[in-house]
Amino acid sequence: MDRGTRQDNGTSLHFLPTAKMTAATRVLDELCHLTAQSLTVLDPAHHFQIIKLLGEGSYGKVMLAVHKKRGTPMALKFFPRESTSLLSFLREYNLCLAYCAHPSLTSALGIAFSTPTHFVFAQQPGLYGDLYDVIIPEMGLEEICAQRVASQISGALSHLHSLGFVHRDVKPENIFLCDRDCHWVKLGDFGMVKAVGTRVPCVWYSSPYCTPEAEIARKKEASDLRSLSVDENANERKEETQKTPKKHILVSVETSTDSWALGILIYAMLMGKLPWSESVPDNVAYNEYILWTERVRTLTENCKSKGQRDFCHIAPQFTGFTPLACSMFQALLHPDPNLRVATAEVAAYLGGAWLQGDDISG
Repeated sequence: MDRGTRQDNGTSLHFLPTAKMTAATRVLDELCHLTAQSLTVLDPAHHFQIIKLLGEGSYGKVMLAVHKKRGTPMALKFFPRESTSLLSFLREYNLCLAYCAHPSLTSALGIAFSTPTHFVFAQQPGLYGDLYDVIIPEMGLEEICAQRVASQISGALSHLHSLGFVHRDVKPENIFLCDRDCHWVKLGDFGMVKAVGTRVPCVWYSSPYCTPEAEIARKKEASDLRSLSVDENANERKEETQKTPKKHILVSVETSTDSWALGILIYAMLMGKLPWSESVPDNVAYNEYILWTERVRTLTENCKSKGQRDFCHIAPQFTGFTPLACSMFQALLHPDPNLRVATAEVAAYLGGAWLQGDDISG
């Protein structure tokens, strides 16, 4: 998911109140204030030996480095000052430093500094790449491996949620490997993290990781385009629109966003592909899934299925799964965010087979 461009380039910190301030979110704000006062200016070349590029994106880049005096390997995350606000940098750094104690969260190493062009902090390195690198297209991972990852990431997300934070960018590229067989993985990249209840602009993007409730942003954009196309003075109005800030639909940040992304992630690990390209009703694959969930709900409400649901006529992309896995996907990928289960509920589905014909007990 593209984070977009961060706007504020100043050094002053402006905190917006959230709907549900927890002790953790309040302390995080205070830590940002304190760190801003002690952020030092360093030349990375004097203190670190840069080994190689680990990754890059709209946020900046991550370099594998070794501390020259101590010999400690670490990942240095570079954020361009021209496109990164001091506040967003400090929030990500302090979140990693203070609240990523869970073994499957990437934590900071207590080193943060600035250069004339970048803000930088050090974090635990993912020496074996990320999850995206090991998911074989059209095949996925071995089921036992997928369950290991699902267990660890659901636990990591539940830890964040208990503190009042939502990750909002769960995907294979943000899950880093501590060994080649996924015995230990870490969720990272906290640039999109927000406190539960925070009001943020609703953004829709073409990806199954984008929740179906975000479609309101897509509809608004389409409506705005239609309004311009039928207007006789469309060109003039377009110029005026470009000069004035866009009015976004504000939505509340909720943990159900991470539940949805976790469901898509598990599917991708098991199948080596995604269940649909977009989470919108006019997408054929997604619409088949919606019809299936509605059919199962109707059967359940009418008590026609007691103790075992009818999976004879399920959406095509789910036919290879066991009833246990189908139940898990329905719970995580419920179209209604209010009915989506918490990420911690994945634990109830671990241990049993998820793919037809598989036995992972051994």
